Amino acid sequence: MKAGTARQKMKMAKHEMLIDTDPGVDDAMAILMAHDRAEVVGLSVAAGNVGLAHTVANALKLVEVLGARTPVYAGCAAPLVHASPDAADVHGSDGFGDTGYAPSARHAESEHAALAILRASHERAGRLVLVALAPLTNVALALKLDPSLPERVKKLVVMGGAVTGRGNYGTVPAEFNVGFDPEAAHVVFTQWPRFTLVDWEATMHHGLDFDRFETMLAKGDARARFYDSITAKTRAWSRERGRPKLLIADALAMAVALYPDIVVRAEAHHVGVELDGRITRGATVVDWQDRLGRAANADIVLAVDHSRFEALLASAVGAA
Repeated sequence: MKAGTARQKMKMAKHEMLIDTDPGVDDAMAILMAHDRAEVVGLSVAAGNVGLAHTVANALKLVEVLGARTPVYAGCAAPLVHASPDAADVHGSDGFGDTGYAPSARHAESEHAALAILRASHERAGRLVLVALAPLTNVALALKLDPSLPERVKKLVVMGGAVTGRGNYGTVPAEFNVGFDPEAAHVVFTQWPRFTLVDWEATMHHGLDFDRFETMLAKGDARARFYDSITAKTRAWSRERGRPKLLIADALAMAVALYPDIVVRAEAHHVGVELDGRITRGATVVDWQDRLGRAANADIVLAVDHSRFEALLASAVGAA
């Protein structure tokens, strides 16, 4: 594809988007990308990468860094059923690399995140794109309050799961977002007729060269400088563990949400969530051969146009 054609395609997207999130440094990049390309109508925030007080504070700070007026809605402070450990060892105890940033002067809205999701679905019925980057606690609660929610949402994109069991959390096959709150994921996967799934294994396939990524940040604007500071700990953590690439899962999901045609390989199958397995709790189980005869509920993203993905990252931090 010629560079000019790629830029034209990128300019086409202007989704009305609500982002369910738990910032977290990979969420941060996804939120920067969305504000660069979409009309972001709100950030609904859950606990996940770190506790709710931190994820809400981080969401407010991101909005401030962007100079945006995006409302932030605090949601669920814990999984639906069982407590789960967070990812502070990766993201820092505050979720933003323990940088000690000056907190935003803004405050979260009084409306609960689940109610904000439902309200947005009514106000923007048939147009709203819901991008779920966090454990699915808020989305599951919204579904329980109003099971007709999917009828009003144009598209749901979920970052979660590990479709062949190469996860990154808890039990061997589990991915963090699903493993943190498997019951919530089960509610969404069983009640949402069809969604797009961007899993951890796709993230591993689309890792970023550390040096190339850091060069990109060095070319960027204030957004790049902020992102550089909050990700320093995560990048060091990844390098210390011998990871060959930097993995930014939520950014990959956001790229798919913004530009569905960035997907170059996908398969539609039924995906379920294991709740009871002693060593498999939180696993996403894909019926790859459609043996169960159940309708596909997930369009599973297996690969994207990597050059376009990197271009979106660069644009989000003012380096393109």
